[in-house]
Amino acid sequence: MMNLKYDLVIFDWDGTVMDSTGRIVSCMHLAAEDLALPSLPDQTVRDIIGLGLPEAIATLYPVLSAADIERMRDRYAFHFVEAESTPSALYPGAEDVLTLLREQEMKLAVATGKSRKGLQRVWGNTGLDRYFHSSRCADESRSKPEPHMVLELLEEMAVPAERAIVVGDTTFDLEMARNAGVDRVAVSYGAHPVERLLPCEPVAVIDRLNDLLPLLAADDMAMESQ
Repeated sequence: MMNLKYDLVIFDWDGTVMDSTGRIVSCMHLAAEDLALPSLPDQTVRDIIGLGLPEAIATLYPVLSAADIERMRDRYAFHFVEAESTPSALYPGAEDVLTLLREQEMKLAVATGKSRKGLQRVWGNTGLDRYFHSSRCADESRSKPEPHMVLELLEEMAVPAERAIVVGDTTFDLEMARNAGVDRVAVSYGAHPVERLLPCEPVAVIDRLNDLLPLLAADDMAMESQ
């Protein structure tokens, strides 16, 4: 058993574990078309990935009423569920990393901008829930970058902030972690470009999820491997 620096890894989902950013962008465009809203650039839509869905829609289309936000939310959900008849792929190595961490008795959790229904649907289609001890979704807590999802997971799993780390692909993920007083790792392959992630002061930026493993080893283990 490795000597680990952390007891809990909290993963973002879309853009970090699952390669679903393109699908999110496409479904948001389709929902906007259904409501006859102006089309936005793909990167503009990518920029809101990580927020809870109502917050994301309000950011993209600030003129919408609460009722129209709800209508667009329903249309987005319709298109996303339809697309998920073929589940999005995991990023390369993601399941191997989850397997190895569970073998090391690491506690694993998810903090996501998805709804609970959305996350459970993905987990039901893939069986990936078997890797995780707990999770928090945007519709049962406060949306990122508020710290509530992380703080609730820390309390539930009895892990102090200094023994947890968040892994994510957006500034919302990393700011959530920083607001909770938790270390954070940025991934370079998700929704937000690296130059946006660096001001959030991640302990590292990784290009693939396998690169997370050495970062979790205690300092004495890391020194021995050099």
